[in-house]
Amino acid sequence: MTAHTHGHAHSRAELLAGGAQPTPAIFKTVSIGLAGLGMGLFLVGAFMGVDRAWQAFQFNWMFFTLISSSAVAFVAVQRIVTARWSRGIVRMLEGYVAFLPISWLLLAITLLFGRKHIWSWANTAPAVAEKAFWLNASFLIPRDLLAYALLVALSCWYIYTSLRLDVGIAPESGSGWARGLRERMRRGFGEERREIHSTHSLQGKIAIALIMAFAYVWIVLAWDLSMAADEHFQSTMYGWQIFMGGWIAMLMSLSMLLRFWKKHIPIMDLVTDNHYHDVGKLCFAFTAFWGYITYSQYLIIWYANIGEETHWFRVRMIGAYLPLSLLVVFTAFIIPFLGLLSRHWKSFTPMMAVLAFSSLIGHWVHRYLELYPSIYGPSESLQFGIWEIGIMLGYLGLWGFSYLSFMDAFPKVRVMLMTSPYRDEVQVPVNPKTMEPLPAHE
Repeated sequence: MTAHTHGHAHSRAELLAGGAQPTPAIFKTVSIGLAGLGMGLFLVGAFMGVDRAWQAFQFNWMFFTLISSSAVAFVAVQRIVTARWSRGIVRMLEGYVAFLPISWLLLAITLLFGRKHIWSWANTAPAVAEKAFWLNASFLIPRDLLAYALLVALSCWYIYTSLRLDVGIAPESGSGWARGLRERMRRGFGEERREIHSTHSLQGKIAIALIMAFAYVWIVLAWDLSMAADEHFQSTMYGWQIFMGGWIAMLMSLSMLLRFWKKHIPIMDLVTDNHYHDVGKLCFAFTAFWGYITYSQYLIIWYANIGEETHWFRVRMIGAYLPLSLLVVFTAFIIPFLGLLSRHWKSFTPMMAVLAFSSLIGHWVHRYLELYPSIYGPSESLQFGIWEIGIMLGYLGLWGFSYLSFMDAFPKVRVMLMTSPYRDEVQVPVNPKTMEPLPAHE
């Protein structure tokens, strides 16, 4: 991938000054309000023993956590391919990592205290011996918490190495809660060329491990926390289809955040129309890919016509769930796919907003449909209302507050990789100790 040619060459002083500007306080205030309202509603439901409060808590956890985890995986992919086009905007994705430690805690709360309100296996052991073993709480809970903890640790470690390069050359600034963390990043920070190469080398190793963990852990979590809600259904494509939905939602949210940060980071040409178009192309490509694997899963199960598989789709295509299934088809695939065919609409903010929100709504409803029909079975009435919407707003507020807190605590742009005279040397790997180029096979 090559860098775009911008009309304005950014100086280090300009990027440091612009990237240190705090975001308007109103956004954090709104986020805190939404988080308090939604999480307060959840606590009321949890203490009252309302099953739907826990169920809404769980499918919203899947939606927001997958978006955040996918963002860090996408950042790791940028390192693996040594991308230059995204240097100016990738910090906007790195901020998603702030939600991941919180999400681990929320998952622990769900598995330890709410599992009997969500999954049938938590109340009655499955009839099939192999599933009874796999879904035994004493095996499932530590498995999922440890696996997800590994993914969160790798994600935080990777972003820490990225932040350290910029904090190490920046004057002290940012939110007070991260002052100690910034001081730790500056300790032992050495000569710029050596730091950029040693960090690049370390990130290459972490990125590979992170991508492998991302795919494996999310397949396991998709099986345990979503597919296993229906003890009789199984699909080898299920995990891929789940986390690719989160990947698309992440890209769609990025397309909107680019517009937001273009207004609130006072740096000329930091976010350009080329960035809009490039992210729009990624949204289009992965929308097509998600549609392909979703339809492929459906087609294979329909063609085989095995009852223990077809019933999963049947319950979502009858009764109260049919309109929502059709809504997902249109909002998550048809509308964004057709809209993103246009080059102009990828860069035209009003239309891109319509397409992005259509996709996000579609994938949120899809997370709902993955869980609720498996719990309630065929139904003529929809289990949807204040619990699902209210708790979603709570998650949105919690995610927004964590994201903005991160962005206000660290430089909002990758200063070193945009201004260092050695920034493009990383295209040719070197030994970080001797600074000599490595042989091609290494």
